[in-house]
Amino acid sequence: MTAAASAEQPPSGKPSPSDTAGARARGKDELVSHMKVLRAFALSLTRNSAQADDLVQDTVLKAWSALDRFEEGTNMRAWLFTILRNTYYSDRRKAGRMVEDADGVMVGKLSEKPAHDGRLQMADLRVALAELPAEQREVLTLVGVLQYSYEEAAEVCGVKVGTIKSRLARGRTALAERMGLEPDETLEMTDAATRAVVAGNGSALG
Repeated sequence: MTAAASAEQPPSGKPSPSDTAGARARGKDELVSHMKVLRAFALSLTRNSAQADDLVQDTVLKAWSALDRFEEGTNMRAWLFTILRNTYYSDRRKAGRMVEDADGVMVGKLSEKPAHDGRLQMADLRVALAELPAEQREVLTLVGVLQYSYEEAAEVCGVKVGTIKSRLARGRTALAERMGLEPDETLEMTDAATRAVVAGNGSALG
């Protein structure tokens, strides 16, 4: 190899500028591909469309600024969810209170009969889900809707697998009680309800 050719090679173990730019472009494309499901997770925590949009925006900005530190080929969705979750709880601690459930207030004022188009039933599902603690809503969304494994959900939430299982069981039971479901309906129906509520906020899951 000539000296000129050698000078064009990056130092051993370090990517060239073109490699870095390519990885960043791929990372940006992947980040964008997770926007819908990221908003769905944000909605499960905030219960408020405007708050969810702000939370997603903050998450994307943080992820973008740290994109160079993201290891290509690893689970970006879990990484984004962790950033979003940490941001949500950090903001909540700063505020010293739960965010206002503006969407839930609006839902409570709906007066359509179920025979019309089922909107009242959807409202009941949304209210029931909104009444659960955030820790239970997030696990219902991760495991019941997004089909995360217990291990993946535990990684996102920064807790043990046993804690995820416990929160999921309590969340499903509490939601089923609020919805008036029979015990044998709890698993399927509460996950379907959570999925319907999230999708009803305009976020397709994928």
